[in-house]
Amino acid sequence: MEAKDDVYSPNGVLEDYLRTVESETVSSKASTSESEAQQNSKPTSRWGGFVQLLKIRSKTPLWRISRSLREDINTGLDPLVDTDLPQQKNFTLSELQTATNCFSQENLIGKGGYAEVYKGRLRDGQVVAIKRLTRGLPDERIGDFLCELGIMAHVNHPNTAKLIGYGVEGGMYLVLEFYPRGSLASLLHHGSKEKLNWSIRYKVALGTADGLLYLHEGCRRRIIHRDIKAANVLLTENFEPQICDFGLAKWLPEQWTHHTVSKFEGTFGYLAPEYLMHGIVDEKTDVYAFGVLLLELITGRRALDYSKQSLVIWAKPLLKKNNIKELVDPSLGDDYDSIQMNLVVLAAFLCIQQSSIQRPRMRQIVQLLKGSQGSLESVQKYQKPSFWKRYYVELFTTEGYNGTSDFNSLHRPKQPALEP
Repeated sequence: MEAKDDVYSPNGVLEDYLRTVESETVSSKASTSESEAQQNSKPTSRWGGFVQLLKIRSKTPLWRISRSLREDINTGLDPLVDTDLPQQKNFTLSELQTATNCFSQENLIGKGGYAEVYKGRLRDGQVVAIKRLTRGLPDERIGDFLCELGIMAHVNHPNTAKLIGYGVEGGMYLVLEFYPRGSLASLLHHGSKEKLNWSIRYKVALGTADGLLYLHEGCRRRIIHRDIKAANVLLTENFEPQICDFGLAKWLPEQWTHHTVSKFEGTFGYLAPEYLMHGIVDEKTDVYAFGVLLLELITGRRALDYSKQSLVIWAKPLLKKNNIKELVDPSLGDDYDSIQMNLVVLAAFLCIQQSSIQRPRMRQIVQLLKGSQGSLESVQKYQKPSFWKRYYVELFTTEGYNGTSDFNSLHRPKQPALEP
């Protein structure tokens, strides 16, 4: 009886969840080896100090765990295992208040349904972005906070946002590197004085693709971002893209083909058809959203304009006709590399296919965007071989072409229309 009371006490419930992850009911899709691996990892020894800190510092009761964290635990996913969070900087509320002038509205640089983001300056002079979770009821935030924190602590790539630390006193906070140029959305759509030329747009396309490929294949565990969009791609001083906001991200075990989620979350305009209709989440969910992002880079249009018109619906007829002139952002004029543009257009077309089976994986998309001739065989798997062979022959056999380094010396080849 005492053990049961302790389990449901405010001070005991989170440790119990972590201590008994290996004994929870694992989804029928999860293998025995996955469960055994979790047993051997002993997450409580690694996370005991952090959990204790969370209990002491947070004013939020710990007697409930959010549905998202409960789902991850019950399906054999532990966002806390093998995470070096104790090495991350723990900020006090006083430090965060000082950095942001008590979270002054003047320092508010972003706001959404899940969080507010403030610009701040630490005592050592470092400028940071401080994300304060505001999503849902207070007792829901702990699980969401731990999931996002656990994922970000695993992620380390030149094209993903960098986690500096966290705070759990008086709320839930993530402290991230600050990127001075803001988001891709702000530069593309919000009347920025600094227009993005084609070389920058192409760089953003390549870097974001590399970052997504890392999340899908390069991490210790597969990560599905679930909210790829222009607003979640930040730009460094040198316009290097940084994928940010892992609030909706999901782990995907190696032996699983997909998640089926019951809670609808995401951004309209970027949502894959299979997710909208059936709640299916896998790598192809991100591939579809990335295709929409490519269309934004090509056209300068929003995923959904102010009249709620879908960019995908508007662009598909032009893509099928390979009507580059009508697709390209008018602000670019003719000032773009024709081969690069054709590769990005082709990649976008493949990514936004209605059927997820017809969409390539990010590895093939990266090869395609870089102009790799080896991507021909991969791309042929998804569309009519005769059509793609004709397309690539004209694209890659242009006189003087020796790889991506020669893009600027190429003239526009005659292109066949993209077939549905």
